[in-house]
Amino acid sequence: MSETRIITLANRGGASYEVEARRPLLDALRDQGVDLPYGCKYGGCITCAARLTQGEVDQRRQVALNNRQLSSGYVLLCVARPVTDCTLEIGVESHGQLYRNPFLDPLEPHELKADIATPRPASRDAAGQENTDK
Repeated sequence: MSETRIITLANRGGASYEVEARRPLLDALRDQGVDLPYGCKYGGCITCAARLTQGEVDQRRQVALNNRQLSSGYVLLCVARPVTDCTLEIGVESHGQLYRNPFLDPLEPHELKADIATPRPASRDAAGQENTDK
């Protein structure tokens, strides 16, 4: 039998759910009837963001949250797997610190996520012309 964790939804009356530790929280909670928004299901958007107030999750696969959002406790439920029992705030009411107006409160350099994409060198055809259709 697989390991389980208790997930408590603080802003849903403290409702608790037993979930398999190996499954993403989004799938495990939705299977138990919790209505949660989602988009990409691979950690690339922040539609399923929730705020972790207690516990620990493994969300190595997420790519959408910046350092400020991570340090504020945000997790992406579509890729987050519980390492311990957790308490979450879900839904839009948990998004108070998720977004901010970049004109009023711009991100500091240490809050940005590094872009690890590296450009590929342009390929050239037999005549030495740059091939841009790849």
